[in-house]
Amino acid sequence: MKHPKRHTVTAALIYANGPIHIGHLAGCYLPADIYVRYLRSKGEDVVFVSGTDEHGVPITLKARNENTTPKAVVDHYYGMIKKSFEEFGISFDIYSRTSNQTHHKTSSEFFTNLYEKGVFEEQESEQYFDEKTGQFLADRYIVGTCPNCGNENAYGDQCERCGTSLSPTELINPHSALSGEKPVMKATKNWYLPLDKLQPKIEKYISGHSEWKPNVFGQCNSWLKQGLHPRAMTRDLDWGVKVPLKDAEGKVLYVWFDAPIGYITATQELLGDDWEKYWKADDTKLVHFIGKDNIVFHCLIFPAMMMEHGGYTLADNVPANEFMNLEGQKISTSRNWAVWLHEYLEEFKDQQDALRYTLCANAPETKDSDFTWQDFQARNNNELVAIFGNFVNRAVVLTHKYFDGKVPAKAKIEPIDQQVLDELSRFPGRISDSIEAFRFREAQGYLIDLARLGNKYLADTEPWKLIKTDEARVGTILNIATQISGSLSILCEPFLPFTSKRLEGVLNYASEGWNKAGVADLLKEGHQLNKAALLFEKIEDETVNKQIEKLKAPEENMEEEDNVTPQKETINFDDFLKMDMRTGTILEAEVVPKSNKLLKFKVDTGIDRRTVLSGIAKHYSPEEMVGKQVTILVNLAPRKIMGIESQGMILMAEDSDGSIRLLQPDEVTDNGSAIN
Repeated sequence: MKHPKRHTVTAALIYANGPIHIGHLAGCYLPADIYVRYLRSKGEDVVFVSGTDEHGVPITLKARNENTTPKAVVDHYYGMIKKSFEEFGISFDIYSRTSNQTHHKTSSEFFTNLYEKGVFEEQESEQYFDEKTGQFLADRYIVGTCPNCGNENAYGDQCERCGTSLSPTELINPHSALSGEKPVMKATKNWYLPLDKLQPKIEKYISGHSEWKPNVFGQCNSWLKQGLHPRAMTRDLDWGVKVPLKDAEGKVLYVWFDAPIGYITATQELLGDDWEKYWKADDTKLVHFIGKDNIVFHCLIFPAMMMEHGGYTLADNVPANEFMNLEGQKISTSRNWAVWLHEYLEEFKDQQDALRYTLCANAPETKDSDFTWQDFQARNNNELVAIFGNFVNRAVVLTHKYFDGKVPAKAKIEPIDQQVLDELSRFPGRISDSIEAFRFREAQGYLIDLARLGNKYLADTEPWKLIKTDEARVGTILNIATQISGSLSILCEPFLPFTSKRLEGVLNYASEGWNKAGVADLLKEGHQLNKAALLFEKIEDETVNKQIEKLKAPEENMEEEDNVTPQKETINFDDFLKMDMRTGTILEAEVVPKSNKLLKFKVDTGIDRRTVLSGIAKHYSPEEMVGKQVTILVNLAPRKIMGIESQGMILMAEDSDGSIRLLQPDEVTDNGSAIN
């Protein structure tokens, strides 16, 4: 398209059922932020929207496992996710949520528009039903073996190992995620989007975007080649946007019908009546940043919905990334094999850009990539500290030493000077071209190359040797060095926004935008620099080793450590009466160092406040345990586990699939209430 008048940029709506980890960041949020910051620096009109998807089945599963409500789950994680993004510098114009009433209203109106146009096909079909729980099973409530790769934990809509989109009936040996029982087929009515009939329109749209990344364009064409099928846009559930029809009691909109509409409602919340030009104008460029598991929804289903509704701008590009692994293994939230953003922000104070830099340098743009702590350390120390930071520090320190911190005048321009100035002028265009082609790794590579150019220039000209014989020549060299530093402060902002601010402080310069980068007189003669300050902090071996140990700490076997007998003897009623079980409330919770299994709690038992250890770290985070009322065996003899004395046992139940649930009273009771 010709140069757009405005840009609408979206980043995937993440399920509000857990914290953010580095896989999420590398997949779509960091590249989206780099792109948006670049557009803003260019002076473009852009809105950047995202939010939490709060209606998915993973939300209800999380609530069920935690014996709480879906609303309590989404409220907790929305706040956690939003705060983490803000502290990491992801610069959304709005971070909304699909539980907002604005979203419910807009989604209902969107559905009604298609319904009244006769787009949907009403079908009665046989769907899986859990007789034990008495409810129909949404796709994610059904688990079985993937027919494509053999993964035994594939969901009814998608296998997360191989990425294949599935229907529940394709699973081998399906079972209910609610009860573990084999489901039966039962008739139910739903409304379907006839993707088979809409395929010609979708094909025309996709064929017009052969410039898309090969993984995106190829996956879309693979789906189209197989032939699209009607897909239900309603579900038999009680959590979500209610279907706005009289005969749709007990049904909600399919999460992948209402979730993308969340981008629209977020824009409405942000801009009010001005929202339409960012979604319905021909001169607006719409870009969706997503992970590869969401390609089908953003490239086929959502465009089909918008085409049938009419009046909407379709996405100009959908630059989906592949997956990021961790230390050679797939990130697994259930195994706690992840680097959680909120924990990183707590443990690496003011080092957001070190992680941003490493994730961008290893971004899974064309294939799955890998994050390792040693690579993180090496990139920070060998590139950010030794190249970028070192150059700026030398330029500023020498300018203060020889010219009282004032940018000196240029004298005669030597060939080496002109060569460097010519190279400097080319860097903004190189980085721009790479960003606009969604090649962020390449763009950031050019950025560090500019710092390398500055280092080489100082090494080749050696101003510290010339100062005694040719002060004017040194002035020229340091003038050019400060110009490179000024351009770095502008060009690094999309990638390293915290560094950019620090560098602007050192240079005493406020950025005037991307178009000022690369010029030979960005910082004027006589401009006063502030004192040099380190832009980056070196990361020591001890710090990295601690993270590796934390990640790979062996699980502790509490039973073996305490020499518990393998089987309990039969007891009589009098023995049972000796057990003192009470209700208590968890006041504090934390992870036990070097254990992937143990959490340490401070519990108010009503009779005292005591320390209790529990092996549930894989199932519950410390944050979500605080405030929960639990049942506790208070007269169990104390025992030491990993050097910490545990003074009781919190009672729980283990499902057949290995998931753990707290045994909690139906209603809040007084702490210390006896359980008989």
